[in-house]
Amino acid sequence: MVTVKEVQIGKNTLKIETGKLAKQSNGSVMVTYGETMVLVTAVASAEAREDIDFFPLSVEYRERAFAAGKIPGGFFKREGKPTEKEVLSARLIDRPIRPLFPKEYRNDTQLAAFVYSYDGENDADVIAAVGASTALAISDIPFLEPIGEVRVGRVDGNYIVNPTVAEIEAGDLELTVAGTADSIMMVEGESKEVNEDDLLGALKFAHEEIKKIVKLQEELVAEVGKAKMEVTPKEVDSEIYEAVKGLAYDRIKETVHTVMAKEERSAANKSINEDTLTALEEQFPEKEDEIKEIIHDMEKDLMRERILNEGNRLDGRILTEIRPISCELGLLPRTHGSSLFTRGETQSLTTLTLGTKNDEQVIDGLNEEYKKRFILHYNFPPFSVGETGRYGGVGRREIGHGNLAERALKFITPSEEMFPYTIRLNSDILESNGSSSMATVCAGSLALMDGGVPVKCPIAGIAMGLVKEGENFAIDRKSTRLNSSHTDISRMPSSA
Repeated sequence: MVTVKEVQIGKNTLKIETGKLAKQSNGSVMVTYGETMVLVTAVASAEAREDIDFFPLSVEYRERAFAAGKIPGGFFKREGKPTEKEVLSARLIDRPIRPLFPKEYRNDTQLAAFVYSYDGENDADVIAAVGASTALAISDIPFLEPIGEVRVGRVDGNYIVNPTVAEIEAGDLELTVAGTADSIMMVEGESKEVNEDDLLGALKFAHEEIKKIVKLQEELVAEVGKAKMEVTPKEVDSEIYEAVKGLAYDRIKETVHTVMAKEERSAANKSINEDTLTALEEQFPEKEDEIKEIIHDMEKDLMRERILNEGNRLDGRILTEIRPISCELGLLPRTHGSSLFTRGETQSLTTLTLGTKNDEQVIDGLNEEYKKRFILHYNFPPFSVGETGRYGGVGRREIGHGNLAERALKFITPSEEMFPYTIRLNSDILESNGSSSMATVCAGSLALMDGGVPVKCPIAGIAMGLVKEGENFAIDRKSTRLNSSHTDISRMPSSA
């Protein structure tokens, strides 16, 4: 049986249809907005994986060239590996969806979104996110509650939900916002020197539209939703818990309240784990994973308690205190510009390269082909966290973090008329213990100035976090005087 639900969102009707396509999936929907259509499927394995301690979720987003009446370029005339746009769109689905599964759920789960029609005005990414939530909500996969996702623009002081490509270009703000009926889950975007009240207004405006989308999904679930898989909560053996607490609790508490470098804390935690496991090996054989999990949860609870009750973080800083910062310029003599930005144990070595118009990057997607003259690449080698690893292609995380930094920096670059060069920034993360994408914003701003690029103003990037227990919460503000180019939001400071 085909079931269709509709709601007006902005200038277009959002239509969700199920029961017609991809019926062997656990859940599938075709979502239409304007003349953009996305098929989204949700599939999960019947059995949980016992050999892992994480949720094995994967999200795939693909734009078919035929959706825009185009034939792919290249020799094979067939879509290849995901483009950066497709990777970034998949991240916009993954990030708000991932937290909304039971902690104990370990079944392989995959979301696949395919763009089948593109009208040239309505981007399929937020539509795909709505489809992913709906496919999960109507399926038997244990998804806790549906989300909505919209894009917000502002033109001439007026907020617009799901603005067209032209409206985004004409506006001074673009945010992608995802949330449940009562909470915001994710914000990502950029703006041109908007103030905090305007940004807050955009979030409130977005959430009202999100509520409509969530209600539509709930209506669909009431009609066609399947009974959810049972996920048995993992009960902690009280005898094991008390034994671990007696051996490890005081040591964990002392470690949490002691200022240490990253390596020292890692060594201290390793020692606690090893000593506790050795002491309990005979009493509780084959319970190593449970013991480790108890120790981990104790550390997490004590850390949160310290932040909420004392206003101090693990490294001893208060919530508004920034790690020590150092900036160096001109380290590399043969580059056009270079900078080394170090904040605590996070470090970015960023280079500037200037090229001609022939060096511009050609972007070929569902929209008309266009060129980019400002490019930022971000690299995260395994040695930056003291690990070994495979050096292959650029990962999704690197594409995502590079995009965050690029969105923050692109507005300070001069126009082509003023500065007729192609600009490439390359950020290599040499150390990481904190937001490396925002370190890239700082290092990128420095490298541009070191190379003599006439930027509109210097900017900085900062990440913020929230710890909440009931009505008690703490916000890691870092500094209110820095430009906020948060992992999810990037904006410009005033250029006084």
